[in-house]
Amino acid sequence: MNTVCMIGLGYIGLPTASLLATKGFSVHGMDVNEKVVTALNAGEILIHEPALDVMVKSAVGSGRLKAATTPTESDIFILAVPTPFLAGKKPDLSFVEAATRAVAPYLRHGNLLILESTSPVGTTDRICGWLKELRPDLNLPGSTDGGPQLYVAHCPERVLPGRILQELVENDRVVGGVDRASTDKAVEFYTSFVQGEVLATTARTAELVKLSENAYRDVNIAFANELSLICQEMGINVWDAIRLANRHPRVDILTPGPGVGGHCIAVDPWFIVDSAPKTARLIRTAREVNDSKPFSIIEQIQAKAARFTSPKVACLGLAFKPNIDDLRESPALFIAKELAARGFAEILAVEPHIKALPPSLSEVPNLRFTPLAAALDEADILVFLVGHRQFRAIDRTLLLGKVIIDACGLTQG
Repeated sequence: MNTVCMIGLGYIGLPTASLLATKGFSVHGMDVNEKVVTALNAGEILIHEPALDVMVKSAVGSGRLKAATTPTESDIFILAVPTPFLAGKKPDLSFVEAATRAVAPYLRHGNLLILESTSPVGTTDRICGWLKELRPDLNLPGSTDGGPQLYVAHCPERVLPGRILQELVENDRVVGGVDRASTDKAVEFYTSFVQGEVLATTARTAELVKLSENAYRDVNIAFANELSLICQEMGINVWDAIRLANRHPRVDILTPGPGVGGHCIAVDPWFIVDSAPKTARLIRTAREVNDSKPFSIIEQIQAKAARFTSPKVACLGLAFKPNIDDLRESPALFIAKELAARGFAEILAVEPHIKALPPSLSEVPNLRFTPLAAALDEADILVFLVGHRQFRAIDRTLLLGKVIIDACGLTQG
């Protein structure tokens, strides 16, 4: 079990592939994006993650990591593809199905197929269903009595952008197979490079564990965001209220923000709601609170802008969290785009971790990608949306005379 085929070379697949290569595995990365493949084979990357560029260059230079737009035969196949949702917040498993169909011709008895993508409960079982149709010659889990079979398991990632390479090794992992033999085989694999504890369970439990982790965080963020709305309505400084409440030994209220972004917390709770729509009432409400928060920020900005003839509004931060370049599901990005669409002001978009606006925003009227220094000079209204370290270092004298809207607590204290 020393060759790996990684399907998907994004924020999880690429770091995992490069890490495995440095651990002695021979890794074949597969991605449908030819630019990603070309860059990787040149020892380069198209995403930002601390130390990832160095690890990729080393892994490619050693000959243990290469990439193509098609899979290859391997001992282990890992699916690390997107799992977004469709209209109506329905899970979109088309990428998982496409990845399964792509690797199906390359599978052999004794191979281990792992789904790492965060997925609705039952997705790993569905992979077995697709494979039964595609490869009736394979002995799938549960179809043999101790004989050679294909092993299928789920092991969701649980890493933090900005610390991915460290947490891939140090964090505990939850591993669940569709049968006991698959669980054992997957545990053996992860134990070979994970320093944290590798916890064995079933595939369905592993799927729900990851969804529960993100739903738990979403519910707690929703409490903080709802509290910020209540404080705004009552004329109370929410940051003071939270700071004082947290002096209680058993209270730990989180920091409010402009909403919730990223591919995990903003998406995964809907998978639970979709599976149990009548029961997941709290989880649904939390999602609705967090999804509505950007509109509250937008209304504040529009009200403040009414005093100016031709206002300029600087949106400080477009990423979904501090000190990264990841714009996926970002409420800050949504706020900037919506403000520009309303047309009442020129919007100066400031994001120090990217070099240009994404294509979806590059042609939006009233929206201009602006360096921080220029935005501080030009803007009438400064909206702090993301707590980047560059924004924390701003000389406070540069804020004098500006209207400040702080959605993330950056100017507090």
